[in-house]
This record gives sequence, C-alpha cells and structure tokens, in this order.
Amino acid sequence: MPLKLGIPRETAAGEKRVSMDPKVLTQLTKLGIRVFIEKGAGELSFFDDDSFKEAIIVEDMKELSDVSDVIWCVQPPSLEQVNGMREGTVLIGTLMAHKNIAMLKALEDKKISSFSMELIPQNSRTQSMDVLSSQASITGYKSVIIAADLAPKFFPMLTTATGTMRPSKVVVIGANTAGLQAIATAKRLGAIVEAYDFKPGSKQLIESLGAKAIELEASVLSDDIYTTELSENEKNQQQKELSDYIADADILITTASVTGKVAPKIISQNMVQMMKAGSVIIDLAAEDGGNCSLTKAGKTISHQGVIIHGPVNVASQVPTHASQMYAKNLFNFMTLLIDSNSDYVPNFEDEIVIGALLTKDGEVMHEGTLELLNKTLGEKS
Repeated sequence: MPLKLGIPRETAAGEKRVSMDPKVLTQLTKLGIRVFIEKGAGELSFFDDDSFKEAIIVEDMKELSDVSDVIWCVQPPSLEQVNGMREGTVLIGTLMAHKNIAMLKALEDKKISSFSMELIPQNSRTQSMDVLSSQASITGYKSVIIAADLAPKFFPMLTTATGTMRPSKVVVIGANTAGLQAIATAKRLGAIVEAYDFKPGSKQLIESLGAKAIELEASVLSDDIYTTELSENEKNQQQKELSDYIADADILITTASVTGKVAPKIISQNMVQMMKAGSVIIDLAAEDGGNCSLTKAGKTISHQGVIIHGPVNVASQVPTHASQMYAKNLFNFMTLLIDSNSDYVPNFEDEIVIGALLTKDGEVMHEGTLELLNKTLGEKS
C-alpha cells in the first residue's frame, strides 16, 4: 500500500502558509506517495485547489485524518485536530512543544509519533531541511520592509529639486540568518548599515554584505549572545557600548532568540530614550519576550517618539515563498524516514532523525521537552 500523506488547512490565527507546494507534490507523487489535501488549504498562500492536481482534495480535517498515515503541518495542530487523528499517525511540523504542553499530552494519549522540525540539529547535512533558517531568511527580509513602511524617512540617499535627502542609518543586532538577510535587504534599499554579533566570524559575514561590523571593547566571557547568559557586568558593559551606535540609528532591528528560551534583553528603556524621535525598532524576538524591554508582541507602540514594533509570525506575511521553502524542507527531511519503496521505516540511529523525534508511539522522546512536561505536570499536581 502506498504511503498516504495528509496536508491540513492551517487553523492558527493569522497563519497564511501551507505545508505543501505544487513542485514538492510532483516529487512526492514520483516517489509513489499519495497526497491528500484539505479543501482550501493553500488559498491564503495563493495555491488554489487546482494547483494541486496530483493530489486528492478532501472536504475536511476528519476525512484527512481518516486516510493519512503521515500529516505535515506548519503550526502546531489544535487539540481538536490531534484528537481527530488515527492512533499511530505520524505528525511532522514545527510543533514548538515547549509552548504547547496540552498538544504534547494529546500526542501521548493518541499514541502519535511526531517529528518537530525546529529540533533538527544544525549541521552541513541538515541545511536543506532547516526550517528555522528558511523561515528566518524571510523574516529578516520582511523586517526591513516593515521598518521602511513605519519610518518617517527615506532609506536611500535621494537628490531632488528641493535638495539632497541623507540615507537612513540601520543597525542590526544579530548576524544570524534573519539578521544577515536584514542587512542585505537594508543595503539593497540604500541605507547605511551597521551590525553587531558576538559570534566568531560575524565580522567577516557582516562586512561581506557591505555593512560595517560594530566591534565592542567589552570583555565578554561568552562568544555566543544567543545561548549563554551574560553576567550583569557583561550586560551593562555591552549595553553601554552599544548605546552610542543605537542612539545614532534611524532603524534598529534586533534578532537574538533561541528556540525554547526567553529572548535576551539587549535594549533597555534608557537606550530607547537615547534614540531620536521618529526612530524605529523592529524586534524580531517579540514572540519570545523581545530583545527590547518595551516590546509588546503583536503591537506597535511609541515611547517618547520612538516607534517599537513587535511583529509575530512574520514569515506568514510572505506566504507563497514561505510555503514553497517550508514544503521543500519537509520533503528533504521526509526522505530520511522512508525507504526505496517509500515505506515509512525511519532510521532511529540517524542523528537527524533522533534529533527531531518528539514522540514515538505517544512516548515523549526529546529529553528537554520531557523535562519540561514533567515539570509542568508536577507544578499542577
């Protein structure tokens, strides 16, 4: 029997992506995998049902769950969706179990095996299936477009009949995937760009994109702003030295976050108050608590004339390309779970497979998630 793959319509508020793309559908069909897609699943990504001619369109999630051996998703499924899945179904998506303990319990109860794409270890083998990087590249690009829309100034230098308009200065905190894409996009729009990151090699990456690398004199024990907690002295020194650069910025874009952890607070209220009226802060870590102490997730606020925007689910604002990239990531990961006959036979000795494994037959396998689950259940008892 051919493997049956289900693609549901996403139900999370504001989600426009879908976990399938017509080109990926063709690749799956060539492997002998039968694909079932819930009616209208791709509409918000501008893929109508006719775009998926090689798939079987089903009316609703119940029908999809009844026929699917494997289900792909973008956002974590709702409890109703999980409870409607057949026992033994395999679920693959960005499940973010640390934020969805109730969903995790439902996966246990239904004995569902699941792979969470954000848990895939990052190395040379996983670049083609790294959903965090693919979606972050979109987020970085879009952050600059949002900033340009909110800013009261042009990004490029413009010479007009009324005089020359100076270019905006953009400061980017974080040379991760989102940060590098933000740098590149801001440069394309003609801004003067400066960027900062602790990580070794960041200076070369930043400068390769034509931006100026901010180098601090602060003695920092850690070389990674994203995963290591800085001492109070290190934080204070970092903020003191960054303040001068930030105060001079027209646009500040912050990108420092780690999956499963609260985002580091890098921009204090005092630093915001040093910025010029009309300056814009785009805090891409808003969903994880924000890099700026004043950020409110999903809100745009003004503090003493400084505009602070905390966007959420930014990749969904570019749904067509985001869906194409996401579906390709899922396809590349899926190839590790099937054999030459396209039967589901995952190799649980593969570091990538075991790294992404969240639950197996309902049992929580990911160590960090299991600790969080036990802690949460202990607090409730």
